[in-house]
Amino acid sequence: MLIAIDGPAGAGKSSVARAVAAALGVRWLDTGAMYRAVALLVARAGADPRDERACAAIAADARLDFDARGELSIDGHLAGRALRSREVGSIVSFVAEHPAVRASMVAKQRGFARAWKGLVAEGRDMTSVVFPDADHKFFLAASSAERARRRAAQENVLADPERVEEIRREIEQRDAIDTGRACSPLVRVPDAVYVDTDALSERAVIDTLLARIQGGP
Repeated sequence: MLIAIDGPAGAGKSSVARAVAAALGVRWLDTGAMYRAVALLVARAGADPRDERACAAIAADARLDFDARGELSIDGHLAGRALRSREVGSIVSFVAEHPAVRASMVAKQRGFARAWKGLVAEGRDMTSVVFPDADHKFFLAASSAERARRRAAQENVLADPERVEEIRREIEQRDAIDTGRACSPLVRVPDAVYVDTDALSERAVIDTLLARIQGGP
């Protein structure tokens, strides 16, 4: 069983995909973490995130793997919270837009699918590029204001309006990059089920996807 989920930053893809995978007894593939891992390695190497050749070399050499819980390791070491640092967040879009970096990651992602014999994959181009023949395709959406509120709640800064607004601007900038890049932009493919999560709890989104998957195409 292969399930592909796309959507913009902060739409809840990771937590939903993890729960859906657990309910179905298959593996969860967090492709966003893979691009963040490359960005982390780029930062550690002191490389220019806009230099495609340098970023591509780092991506090709990176040994990325996931444990049974879906936690990513780099060269045998769990990446952990380093993937969510603001430094990584500030450069990951530039790293991820390089075609050579994406080609390397797509190859690795398809390799996981072959090895795992079933997974729930989430990211920006799962339904359009990586797994266009997935058994089930979904597109999770939410307004930038709602996504900023969720991210602020995770950071415990909801009481700081300036920080919430800063997060909203960062999200909208990320959206512009993801939808506007020439290589594998974020798009909703025609056969993907659209789920607007603004007014839905995480549990409701999970149940919506499971009902669709278990009820048939």
